[in-house]
Amino acid sequence: MADPGKAEGAQRGVPLLLPGPPMSLLLVGLGLLMLAGQAAALIEGLYCGRQVCYDVLGVSRDASKADIARAYRQLARKYHPDRYRPGEQSEEASEKFILVATAYETLKDEDTRKDYDYMLDHPEEHYRHYYHYYSRRLAPKVDVRLVVLVTVCAISLFQFYSWWSSYNDAINYLATVPKYRIQAAEIARQQGLLNKAKEKGKSRRSKEEIRQEEEEIIKDIIKNKIDIKGGYQKPQIYDILFFQIILFPYYLFKYISWYVWWIYTFNIKREEYGETEKLYLIRKNMKMSEAQFDSLEDHRKEKFLEQQLWIRENFEVYRQEQEEEMKQKLASDPRWKRYRRWMKNEGPGRLTFVDD
Repeated sequence: MADPGKAEGAQRGVPLLLPGPPMSLLLVGLGLLMLAGQAAALIEGLYCGRQVCYDVLGVSRDASKADIARAYRQLARKYHPDRYRPGEQSEEASEKFILVATAYETLKDEDTRKDYDYMLDHPEEHYRHYYHYYSRRLAPKVDVRLVVLVTVCAISLFQFYSWWSSYNDAINYLATVPKYRIQAAEIARQQGLLNKAKEKGKSRRSKEEIRQEEEEIIKDIIKNKIDIKGGYQKPQIYDILFFQIILFPYYLFKYISWYVWWIYTFNIKREEYGETEKLYLIRKNMKMSEAQFDSLEDHRKEKFLEQQLWIRENFEVYRQEQEEEMKQKLASDPRWKRYRRWMKNEGPGRLTFVDD
């Protein structure tokens, strides 16, 4: 049996209403949801704040760089503060100009624009938006590689200057050490640098000038003629930080090659150590740097070789003997006795008015 209501509606030409909302309401609802999501994505303090940067410039999300730049120039001319007299209208134009500039700075850069679009599409990821925004905003404007290069160069220059200053101080000190001074004076006499004839007439110099010239000659001979080892060596430009970084791959390859050669020669083939290898092992046992070991006298190195200190057992015996000898020296030293007596009677934490 037919429904009277439906039949009557069909006869009058009225469209039948099916259950559920019409398509227009669905579209409106989707639009409102999109606007709500976009509004939720807008965070105060990030990019354009509560406003959409595309809407500020009046462009769509698929606008090109040229369209964004064109819209920015038009709005910048319109809202530039110089076009307005001081007052409320000028302040409003200034705020709009700043907002337009912020929108342009956000959309002109591809990476920043991608982050902004992602924020509009994913409003729930607040922490990610904050991180990307401030990481780009606080990133250094200058290339980090350039900063590192300038820093390394500055450190290298300071390093080389300080080394040369210390080297000159060391030469001045060695010129007062009898061992080096006598040796340098002997070389100067052999070369005829100190046996010049006495000057007469107007060209005659004072004794102070002659003494200063002799000092410079002796220092120059100590620098160039005498083999100075250890911490008094002349600074080399390849020792500064800049060249050490550049040559690091070479030094690393050299060390690995040397280590492989050492293992193959002395651990696998069981060959005997040479003098250079023996001195190397002695230096390692003594825990001395290469500069410290080079500063030792040659006769001490020969004595180390005679005692066979590259063998660990012999070195342990030598170390114990040195410790016993040092204890005996300290026990017989009157200053050490006074110090021990003071530590026993007074101690470092007591207040005393005794002069000694």
